Amino acid sequence: MLTNKHSPAARRAARLCCLSGLLLLAGCTAMTGSSTNVTVSDPSRNTRSGFLSDYARLAPAPGGQGAMCWRQPAVDLKRYDKVLINRIVVTLKADQSEAIDPTDLKVLVDYFHNSLVKALKPQMQIVELPGPGVIVLRIALTNLVPTQVSRSVLGTAIPYGFTAELASGPASGRPAGSTPYLGETGMEMQFVDGASNQVLGECADSQIGRKYAADVDAGAAGATDAWVKGYMSSFQSWTYARDAFDKWSMLIAERFAVLRGIKPAP
Repeated sequence: MLTNKHSPAARRAARLCCLSGLLLLAGCTAMTGSSTNVTVSDPSRNTRSGFLSDYARLAPAPGGQGAMCWRQPAVDLKRYDKVLINRIVVTLKADQSEAIDPTDLKVLVDYFHNSLVKALKPQMQIVELPGPGVIVLRIALTNLVPTQVSRSVLGTAIPYGFTAELASGPASGRPAGSTPYLGETGMEMQFVDGASNQVLGECADSQIGRKYAADVDAGAAGATDAWVKGYMSSFQSWTYARDAFDKWSMLIAERFAVLRGIKPAP
């Protein structure tokens, strides 16, 4: 018996094939590491929680991929070869409508801390106490919005949902590739001298998940990696938050290496 290619059964089979292919690709690309293109910065969503000392000084940071920062002009980061990562605090927006499970918060905070350690350890000693030669990282998570997984699944399951979702980012005031139900993560950070307690610099950023992300500058393999990881992240509540943490950790480590005059770790 032949099946009409436009019948509901045929469309369901086609969608299942696409999902199976994406899952297979995800298994293959998992070996290449975390893609940093599955979240994107949106400065319009940056918070002003009161954690930082001067929000007016924030400006687009070189190499920060959208993060807003400032630093003391006379700072010589070559003086610092150790880093202390303070306990990460959570200061959510007052209008945050969705309660977050404390267990999830602990898992997220621990993940961010471990991501920073992994990124910075190749070039700096991780210490537990402040002192000379120590730069202290003070971090506040100021916005955490989980992905609405049920809406992501629905958008994939309905006919032509893919096309509608692709256009929904710009239409809703979000970056291209994002949709209104994807997760958001906001962060404010201080860099402090471990001996004098002087604030050396500050940053703020907000990252939004991208379900449809393709890093076209990375070639076919890189584009596929970013596309698949962005898509797969849209089916778990907090995966985009972890993607954002890995992205920030990588950017901090790379910027430290540049300002300290050393070769970034591979």
